[in-house]
Order: sequence, then C-alpha cells, then structure tokens
Amino acid sequence: MIEQKNRGGVTISGDRRLHIQMRRKEKEIADRAAIEAVILNSRVCRLGMACDNHPYVVPLCFGYENNTLYLHSAREGKKIDILRNNHAVCFEFDSDYQVIEAGEACEWGMKYRSVIGFGKASFIDDPESKRKALDIIMRQYSDRGHEYTERALSNTAVIRIDIEEMTGKESGF
Repeated sequence: MIEQKNRGGVTISGDRRLHIQMRRKEKEIADRAAIEAVILNSRVCRLGMACDNHPYVVPLCFGYENNTLYLHSAREGKKIDILRNNHAVCFEFDSDYQVIEAGEACEWGMKYRSVIGFGKASFIDDPESKRKALDIIMRQYSDRGHEYTERALSNTAVIRIDIEEMTGKESGF
C-alpha cells in the first residue's frame, strides 16, 4: 500500500481512505472512553456525505452503541439518495462548548470537545433490527421505553454507520 501524506494531518492511503492525524497533539483526546463521552454528551450528529464531488452535511438525531452510529430518516430525500450511491461518510459531534471573550477580536476563542470520524453507511430493513436501532437512538434523548407501530417502522429509514476511524479534540480545558 502506497501512502501519500497531505497537509493538515490527513493521510490518504493506497485504498483511498483518509486517516486523521492530529496536528496539535496537546489537544487530542486519545482515551476511547473520553471520545465516547463526547458522543454521548452531544445532542446532534452532523453527517457529511458526497454526491458528484459535492459535499452535503446534515444535522441528525442519533444513537451510539458498540462503535456504531444509528440514524433515522424519512425513506426518501437527498440524504437517502446520496447514501444509496455512496456509503462513505464523515461525522462530527461537539459538546461542552463556550465562547471565550477577550479584549481584542482576534484573541477570542472557543472552549469545546469534539469528535470527527469516518465510516460506512448501510440501511437496516429488518423490522426487529429497526426496533433495536430506534431504541438506541431514543436512549440518547430519553430514559423511557418506546413502542413503534408497524406503520411507523415501514415509513422510517434507519441508517447504520459502522465506524472505521474517529479522533477526539478538546480546547480550553
């Protein structure tokens, strides 16, 4: 495998996968549990996709379990069309953010924790697997149990993201 290193801490390997390398190592969150804490403390997953060499990012409700993200959606739309043709995705989470004011404009900053990663998307079609995935999503936002009608299940697309790589970053802590 031939590797080609690009600027900005990104390596593109011979298999065309991106590999994230932190430029500012002192800001890296290396502990897996700390990375997962950022995800679990987040309220929105920003999902990045590409269609015809054009980026497309959408904010979504999500669930996370066992190195896998779960998302739900209407069964039709731009996001669904893109994912059917290109399974490669990027995702971003952030939490604990706060603007840090300073005397001069260019000295302002931001306190935050974030996670960026890459994975492969697939659709869950089996009704029982959809229920389990929707339970994982609902646990991100509520401790209550939930029921799903057959109609709701059939009208909902459930997307599974198998995470290939992710890194965490924090600033201001």
